[in-house]
Amino acid sequence: MRLNQVTVPLVDYEASKAFYLRLGLKLIVDSPPHYARFEMPEGGSTFSIEKVDGWTGGDWPEVWFESDRLDELVVQLKAKGVVFETEPTMMSYLWRVAQLRDPAGTRIALYHAGENRLNPPWRVK
Repeated sequence: MRLNQVTVPLVDYEASKAFYLRLGLKLIVDSPPHYARFEMPEGGSTFSIEKVDGWTGGDWPEVWFESDRLDELVVQLKAKGVVFETEPTMMSYLWRVAQLRDPAGTRIALYHAGENRLNPPWRVK
């Protein structure tokens, strides 16, 4: 089994679409003002945004996008106007994480975990 996609709610279609395009995702389905689907720049998985009546934003869900070049990516995204809540920081669970929010308030974590993503020192044997 493989994870194909995650879908998060949107409030403003054009703002959310522009945000994810700025992150580097490739638009593959464009159905305004209700739904868009993107292909991730690496790995073949997809990501979607969908209009949800009554959604006002919140801390969950939280979406994690991994990059082997996290620090470089954050610098590039800042140059494109992307605002981060936190700078890339090494966390106690051995992942380097930078956090931001999409236009609907969904928490986004850009991170690099390397070997520790699937094989942390405390992995269950």
